[in-house]
Amino acid sequence: MSELPTFGVEEEFLLVDPRTGAPAPRNAAVAEEAEGRGVTLQLELSGCQVETTSSVATNSAELGDELAGLRHTAAEAAQAAGVTLLALGLPPVTPREFPVSDTERYQRIGAQFGMIAHEQGICGCHVHVQVPDRAAAIHVSNWLRPWLPALLALSANSALYHDADTGYASWRHILWRRWPAAGPPPFFSSIDDYDRAVAMLIDTDVVLDHKMIYWDVRPSASMPTVEVRVADVPATVAETVLLATLIRAAVMTALREPVHRDDLEGLPPGALRAAYWKAAHDGLAGQAIDLTGGQGVVPTPRRVGQLIERVRPALVRLDEYDHVIDELHRISARGNGAMRQLEAWHKRHNAIDVIAEAAAATLS
Repeated sequence: MSELPTFGVEEEFLLVDPRTGAPAPRNAAVAEEAEGRGVTLQLELSGCQVETTSSVATNSAELGDELAGLRHTAAEAAQAAGVTLLALGLPPVTPREFPVSDTERYQRIGAQFGMIAHEQGICGCHVHVQVPDRAAAIHVSNWLRPWLPALLALSANSALYHDADTGYASWRHILWRRWPAAGPPPFFSSIDDYDRAVAMLIDTDVVLDHKMIYWDVRPSASMPTVEVRVADVPATVAETVLLATLIRAAVMTALREPVHRDDLEGLPPGALRAAYWKAAHDGLAGQAIDLTGGQGVVPTPRRVGQLIERVRPALVRLDEYDHVIDELHRISARGNGAMRQLEAWHKRHNAIDVIAEAAAATLS
């Protein structure tokens, strides 16, 4: 592995009817249009979603340029297919069920997992960071556990659902936790410990396969990376780049430090779950539970700031520290996706205003 790990990002997007804002099951048509423009889009479980995949990046500027290009091409393809592309964790206007994509695997998931699969109009962001091996990925996963709620709050972008304010900054997280292997990863003592846990889930038909291990951090099954999946899809490219840069620095920090099992595995019962719930509920605008400093609750921007200071040496090595600080100040002042959704919603309590805000942010 090179001294500075490479990284990449997958972003999931919603497709909606531009007149009504309702989710539009047109992902196959959008993917076909995008292919003609030189971009391959992945189909997701819901027919109302597509996913972009960046190439391997060595710095945030390179990543940001590519993500912006992917978003613009995907948006053009969506428009050509008669729909609008949105970087939103959930659609504000929600059908009773989301149609499952017409692929053999997704149809199997729909049949086995019932309503969970049919309410899966959920869009996240997955950050891959290079690691030496799978054992290193498990080490990183253990190190990251107390910090995952801060990353969730920073990226929160799903405050509206069923044409209503959910009362949460990330309702996506609340829905996502219903899957049997989703949410924060358990503490694993080794890669063998991880593999045994995954084998048990597959052997008991709790999940279909390795791809359904949806924990918020997991070793990649096909690449020498650790995959961090905790975030809503951020509203803007700049927010995605901030998230990915923080995660990259956190992985670098974790790889240089021991993990004290007693400290992390010995969190008070339910503490990590409580911190996740608080992050999903309050988002960036509220309070966060301090799982590492024992300060109870602190303003969420301060908790994110604690993470930045924790990984500061890595950010300095990446020449990203000043950019990360400036970007966090900008987001704190302007609001992240969930905060801007609610601002748009409270003007007229009209989901079309939220969708217009999201459409503009997606391509900003």
